[in-house]
Amino acid sequence: MPTVSAHVAQALAAHVSHAFGVMGNGNAYLLDALHRTTRVRYTAVRHEAGAVVAADAYHRAGGGLAAATATYGAGFTNTLTALAESAQAHVPLVLVVGDQPTSGPRPWDVDQIALASAVGVRIYTVGRADAAATTVLAIEQALQSSTPVVLAIPYDVARLDAGEVPVPPEPRRNAPLAPAPFADAAVTELAHALTGAHRPFLLAGRGAHLAGAGAALGALADATGAVTASTALGRGLFPRTEFDLGVTGGFGADDAMSLIREADVAVVFGAGLNQFTMRFGELFAPGTRIVQVDTAPTATHPHVGAFIRGDARLVAEALVERLRTPAARPSGWRESIDRTALTKREQSPELAPDGRLDPRAAAIRIGELLESSASTRDRVVVSDGGHFIGWANMYWPVAAPDRMLMVGTAYQSIGLGFPSVPGAAMARPDATIVLTTGDGGALMALSDLESAVRVAGGRGLAVVWNDAAYSAEVNLYGLQGLAPEPMLIPEVDFAGLDGAVGAEGVVVRSLADLQRLAEWVRQPAADRPFLLLDLRVSTSVIAPYQREIIRVNS
Repeated sequence: MPTVSAHVAQALAAHVSHAFGVMGNGNAYLLDALHRTTRVRYTAVRHEAGAVVAADAYHRAGGGLAAATATYGAGFTNTLTALAESAQAHVPLVLVVGDQPTSGPRPWDVDQIALASAVGVRIYTVGRADAAATTVLAIEQALQSSTPVVLAIPYDVARLDAGEVPVPPEPRRNAPLAPAPFADAAVTELAHALTGAHRPFLLAGRGAHLAGAGAALGALADATGAVTASTALGRGLFPRTEFDLGVTGGFGADDAMSLIREADVAVVFGAGLNQFTMRFGELFAPGTRIVQVDTAPTATHPHVGAFIRGDARLVAEALVERLRTPAARPSGWRESIDRTALTKREQSPELAPDGRLDPRAAAIRIGELLESSASTRDRVVVSDGGHFIGWANMYWPVAAPDRMLMVGTAYQSIGLGFPSVPGAAMARPDATIVLTTGDGGALMALSDLESAVRVAGGRGLAVVWNDAAYSAEVNLYGLQGLAPEPMLIPEVDFAGLDGAVGAEGVVVRSLADLQRLAEWVRQPAADRPFLLLDLRVSTSVIAPYQREIIRVNS
């Protein structure tokens, strides 16, 4: 007869196509059931945090509902940082774990319910009679609330006979949030404001992408003549790139950010307006009328003057419909600007004053090489957290919001980079996966360097910004006079480490050393190795977004 684990596996398989995990005592029967009774593909990783990270990246890259699995106790506690990141980033994910037996905890068991609750995650525990139904409830929670959930299988329940697997019901899904009557009136008022705007501006974030609002926002920009921009997680959303200023906040070009301050009406769709997007409150001028459109209960920044609760796509479509009047004409503002001049980046020397590579010069050259080949123009960039995040966001173009994955930034974590690669690679089987990570984060995540190389193969490229330091701390606290020794890392030969797991590593001390990348992009993916670029960069070059943090904290 089918076991409890088989009930869980088959209910999960109705909604999940891929799972990532590490096998242990607590999930062995589940993995056996997934393998024998379902078509769910399983990718093994080497650390339990990596299992959650890979599943998270799989979802963000467009792979659908995320699924991961780990054992109980130490296996579960290893997932907590990654779970916290997924919770902060609103990623629908199901983590199936073992749990203490129903007879009570053993010495190595922990209170998993309390630990999950501490990072904002709910646990569902299956029983012999309700395993499939409880699995559906967990999936429903993940989808409706855009959140990770934990599905726990007690150790003494996992292999019990549970009878024939019932046909699981479909989990309920949230319909797009249409504007309520009061919000509908606010949409009409906003349409009137946009009709009279001389310098309208539209800003979109990841929420607008998830709502499928790209086409509607493009039509709204055309109808109003608005200049557009996006958050770091909304890049590539607006169709008309010739009128788009790129990323707002510290990743944006200074002249472009200055232009945004000239806007008289700014409408924000599906963006949380965190401190980085808002340039610590200075993105908009005091006289700008700021309207936020979001599914959150209330506005998410004190500078917002009006809030419309609703789905970004539905609200944008409603605005376009209301602007179909003779009085509503495009402002003409966007045609008056020179986007190329506004978004131009400052050129930098090849080497910094200390003789090490200037990271800006390296980022520019890597971006040029990736754009030079059709095989690497179709790519997903996965980013670990750290000081270096500015370089990829400033200098590497991406085609759509699900092509730039910043796993770790929601929870301000580092060390989640390498396991992001297999998740993105499985979600985008034809794309090149480019990891950008720092030396500190790369050392934390080394257990899943092998996973990245094994899964991505010749579609994988890792760029390690190796400055022998935790640069964010050096930039912030070193400048305040704190002892620098704890902020430093002995210089590690990442190129040598890469070779140990079957990849090719290249130490890059000058732009000429990027010749191997130039050769690599011209090779067919099937004929090339996973490539790691060990960039020996300077700590003396501070990213603009980091300079903003330094200014605020000073």
